[in-house]
Amino acid sequence: MTIKQTVLSIMSVAIMAVATIGLVPLTVNAAKCGGVDTSIIDCPDQPGGKKLEESGIWGILMLVVNILSAGVGIAAIGGIVYASIMYTTSAGSPDKVKQAKMIIFNVVVGLIAYAFLWSFLNYITPGGMFH
Repeated sequence: MTIKQTVLSIMSVAIMAVATIGLVPLTVNAAKCGGVDTSIIDCPDQPGGKKLEESGIWGILMLVVNILSAGVGIAAIGGIVYASIMYTTSAGSPDKVKQAKMIIFNVVVGLIAYAFLWSFLNYITPGGMFH
C-alpha cells in the first residue's frame, strides 16, 4: 500500500466518522428521575412512570442478551459442524482427529461457561431477567 493510498484511506475514515457524529441526534431530556435529567428511563415512583421492564434500557438489555444467546448458539453449532467434518475427513490422521476432538471440547466448555454467565446475569438482575 502506497503512502497516497494510506492517506486517502485515513481521510475517508475521518470523513465518515465526522459525518456519522453529525447524524447522531441530540439527547432530549424527557423526565427527571432523582433530580437527574433522563430520556431513557422513567421513575416508577412518579406519576406516569414506567416499571423497569417497560423502560428503554430494559428493552435494549434484553435485545443484546437475546442476540448474544443466538450468536453463541450459532457459533457452537458452526464449531461442532466444522469439527465433525474435520473428524470425518481426517483419513486416519491422528493430528486431525486430535484437533477435531479439541475443537468439540472447546465448544462444550464455551457453552457451559455461557450457561453459567447467563445464570449469573439472571441472578444479579433484580427480579430476574427472564420470567
